[in-house]
Amino acid sequence: MHKTAVIVEDDPDIRHLIVEVLEAAGFSTVSVGNGIDGVRAVLSYQPLITTLDVNMPGIDGFEAARRIRAQSDTYIIMITGLEEEADVVLGLGAGADEYVVKPFRPRELRARVESLLRRPRATGSSAAAAPRQDAAGPSFPGARPAAQPQFDAAPTSPVFDERIMTPVYTDPQQPQPGAAVVVPQTNGPQYGAPPYGVPQQGMPPQGMPPQGGHPGTAVAPASATPPVGGPGWTVHRDLAVHAEHRMVLVAGRELTLTRTEFDLLSTLMESKRRVRSKADLTLVLRGESYVTSYFVGEADKRAIEAHMTNLRRKLGDNPNNPRYIETVRGVGYRLTSETVASA
Repeated sequence: MHKTAVIVEDDPDIRHLIVEVLEAAGFSTVSVGNGIDGVRAVLSYQPLITTLDVNMPGIDGFEAARRIRAQSDTYIIMITGLEEEADVVLGLGAGADEYVVKPFRPRELRARVESLLRRPRATGSSAAAAPRQDAAGPSFPGARPAAQPQFDAAPTSPVFDERIMTPVYTDPQQPQPGAAVVVPQTNGPQYGAPPYGVPQQGMPPQGMPPQGGHPGTAVAPASATPPVGGPGWTVHRDLAVHAEHRMVLVAGRELTLTRTEFDLLSTLMESKRRVRSKADLTLVLRGESYVTSYFVGEADKRAIEAHMTNLRRKLGDNPNNPRYIETVRGVGYRLTSETVASA
């Protein structure tokens, strides 16, 4: 399979620039101009990377990120002109892994993409929705036409609903190597059809197999949760983290975190009472060592703050009277003391 990226951007010039950056990084690209088509393209092509603008026709980037994250484990990079802290928090809370403010520097965008790819992917059912992809050569949208429909073999499922646009009878998860696919835009939501991704009664969601798998195929039982306190577990009060299985338990209840939130929590759990600065945590998420030559900007630090806000909210942790993670003002974060009275 090939590395695929879906680009959701309504500005043609910016879309072309993102295409060039990602193709130089070895991706085949699929470009769309609004949020509705963006969600559909992600579910059809199962890309490794998805870039999202925020202000677009139809649905905005925040809503598109929520819909994508509910059904795909693709890495989401928001590229937008909105730079207020509230917008960054909203974007990361909607499921984005990175938040890049326009105008962006192409080399920095490529570095952020490569940083995301160094992070371990989640395991389990969510990872099954987005298979690992190998490298592919660059493509040049202006030099090659998009892949043409092929009718010489039995057709597979069309890329999009035939009520909305002409289906392309190729394997949607494998765009033609070296070709950038530009998906025609639709005029916003289709009023007369059920919301995309919402199954009709008795039918599974689009892109998901029927419950129970294929006929005649036995469904493998879920692996048993390793006992808390055994090998691989890091425990702080009633919070337990298993780095290898990427599991989080709070008072025995399993908690669902994003990939970035888990990496932050796992890092703090390993560090215990040692303070980790925002710059330090930024480099951990990039998969880089703490070397002063690496650039960590204010936007990176704000992103860490936003991720920590979301993480604390999911943990039910009050930053004013923390049970798990405390802020060392002007420095960073660390675990609370085991001896502090619980909130």
